[in-house]
Amino acid sequence: MLLQPFVNYNFGHGWAVTSSPIVTADWKASSANKWTVPIGGSLSKLFNLGPVPINTSVQAYYNAEKPQFAADWQLRFQVQFLLPSFK
Repeated sequence: MLLQPFVNYNFGHGWAVTSSPIVTADWKASSANKWTVPIGGSLSKLFNLGPVPINTSVQAYYNAEKPQFAADWQLRFQVQFLLPSFK
């Protein structure tokens, strides 16, 4: 199972905070290794590089519940190039 709820708040001037943890459950694993439940969020900035809008974010999530050998933290860095649609 995979759940990914999204919560977002825009501050203006391209800045935003978001939380979109990826919660997973492995129904075949033992009860101690079934869940991964991250808690955390991200800071993002939307800006233009010439004519191209770019969205960047830094995300950090602590795994409050995790399988035995899983990492304690998840760190993500994301860059999105927002290109126009070509119809």
